[in-house]
Amino acid sequence: MEKKIYAIFVAGGSGQRMGTSTPKQFLDLAGRPVLIRTLQRFLEAIPDLQVLTVLPKMHFGTWDKLCREAHFEHPQRLVGGGITRFHSVKNALRFIPDDALVLVHDGVRPNVSVELIRKVVDRVMDGDCVIPVIPVTDTLKCLIPSQEKGEFVESGEESPDRSRLFGAQTPQAFPARLLKEAYDTVFLPSYTDDASVLRNKNIPLTYILGERYNIKVTTPEDLDFLSKVYMK
Repeated sequence: MEKKIYAIFVAGGSGQRMGTSTPKQFLDLAGRPVLIRTLQRFLEAIPDLQVLTVLPKMHFGTWDKLCREAHFEHPQRLVGGGITRFHSVKNALRFIPDDALVLVHDGVRPNVSVELIRKVVDRVMDGDCVIPVIPVTDTLKCLIPSQEKGEFVESGEESPDRSRLFGAQTPQAFPARLLKEAYDTVFLPSYTDDASVLRNKNIPLTYILGERYNIKVTTPEDLDFLSKVYMK
């Protein structure tokens, strides 16, 4: 019997770095909120996806209103977010059976392709814990803030070798049993994504090539870029 696929959409961010009072997951992207754009991309790839949307409880009403206005009617379970991403995912895992497959995705990565989503699903169906990554292409510098000349100065540390560095993306995908096992622990500041939680438990990870334009909306420039992409 084919396993059910669940997706946890982590959308607990605020508009702080965006410079807006509206949380970034609710900002307009070509006529629809960013988060709805993200969910629609996944439902195009997996129509029978079981959706868990993680939001601050104070924004449940706002999200319900936005979904009604956009006529977005796919069933979803709303989950209250935690104080960190780690706690938000852990809250959602309570509603997922052990024999399922789980995708965890940033709610503000709306430009992930259907092809990448399906590629991740194919690999997790084989039992892998799948992490999409992209190579770092910029030359990296170890700097510290400066009160003197320029905004930064050399820290004295050797610059990292970019040929060995990759940026992790989402969706990250796991057999639910393994993800729940990994999250049965206390929070550490080093847990910045799901892969880092599993790595701490020595659970093997499978890395695949992600997508350059699968960007996370963090700044106004990100939203402006994606608006141009969606308007093409």
